[in-house]
Amino acid sequence: MNEPMDKQQIEALEARIAAVKATQGPKPRGDEHYSGANMAWRMVTELVAGLGIGFGIGYGLDVVLGTLPWLMVLFTLFGLAAGVQTMLRTAREMEEKKADTRESGEETRGQDGD
Repeated sequence: MNEPMDKQQIEALEARIAAVKATQGPKPRGDEHYSGANMAWRMVTELVAGLGIGFGIGYGLDVVLGTLPWLMVLFTLFGLAAGVQTMLRTAREMEEKKADTRESGEETRGQDGD
């Protein structure tokens, strides 16, 4: 006689646990979370990489063509422009992620209040 009651209690407890789990949102993984400092370092690295690649290509062409320092200066400026463009793209991605996170948070709060 006691056994059916235990099954009902276990099923009720499992239902309550499932309901609580459903209300809890998934936590972001540690490797997917970027702090502001990490993103700033990423942007600095992108800028420096653009400068370095532009300098390397320009210097290499100057050595081969014997036009030192003109192509080096030109390609360094191209590298700077490419680095800045990449930084701006990264900043735009960060803003879009922040806006998406904000919007999904507002929708969740609006549904809970009803």
